[in-house]
Amino acid sequence: MKDEKLQKALARLGLGSRRQMEDVIREGRVSVNGTVATIGDRVGQGDEIRVDGRLLRYTAENEKRRRILMYYKPEGEICSAHDPEGRPTVFERLPPLNHDRWVMVGRLDINSTGLLLFTNDGELAHRLMHPSNEIEREYAVRVMGEVTPEIILNLKRGVMLEDGMAQFDDIVEKGGEGINKWYQVKLKEGRNREVRRLFESQGLKVSRLLRIRYGSVSLPRELRTGRYLELDRREIDTLAGLVNIRPRQGTGLYGIAKRRQERFEKKPLKARRGGHHLRRDKEKRSS
Repeated sequence: MKDEKLQKALARLGLGSRRQMEDVIREGRVSVNGTVATIGDRVGQGDEIRVDGRLLRYTAENEKRRRILMYYKPEGEICSAHDPEGRPTVFERLPPLNHDRWVMVGRLDINSTGLLLFTNDGELAHRLMHPSNEIEREYAVRVMGEVTPEIILNLKRGVMLEDGMAQFDDIVEKGGEGINKWYQVKLKEGRNREVRRLFESQGLKVSRLLRIRYGSVSLPRELRTGRYLELDRREIDTLAGLVNIRPRQGTGLYGIAKRRQERFEKKPLKARRGGHHLRRDKEKRSS
């Protein structure tokens, strides 16, 4: 029995959105059991699926355990699987997966820190990132310069950036000294450097940026920079529910009884900045 449509299977395996996978199929880049695939083909256990000649390992959706990690990204790491310049990447500290791969949910620039999510469910990742689903992100931001009531009003009403209108859904002052003050901001987009560019549009500079929440998942106070936690079943179901993905049914193949912190040790990575800021981050977030 064929379990699911090919484009859905490819998206679930983390190769792109369903629409993107439909384009890849139309371009003749996908084969099933040696035959060029077409839109609407269905696949199941035992089928040989290749994309651009690369063999994929198919696992039925009801047999694959959905997993999500929350990772505390330090400053200085690149949100990419590989970096031509040899800089450390956020993938280097993650646990290995057998016949599967981690898909990153959203990005943070090299100078930003905080919460990153990773999942082995490509469809879930793409839905969480898609602008139409309006998944809220929250950040703690240290700003250099005077943030006047007029500036706050501008940032909440919306300002024109080079890639269109952008705005904060909320902005709250959280304390600080002199020209350096902390703010908590919320928005429902994940455009490149959007938080920084919004403040820069008002003549201000962001000196620290920490993501503290993505959807229903908040950065735990006990999590140290460069470490990760695996979400439990309840947390996974809650996050998936935000984008209308049903909980997985079944037994131990699905989930983990409770959240657990991984201490995945590897050979020392290149020197990186950011780890010594954890205590200060906590103080600012609690202020």
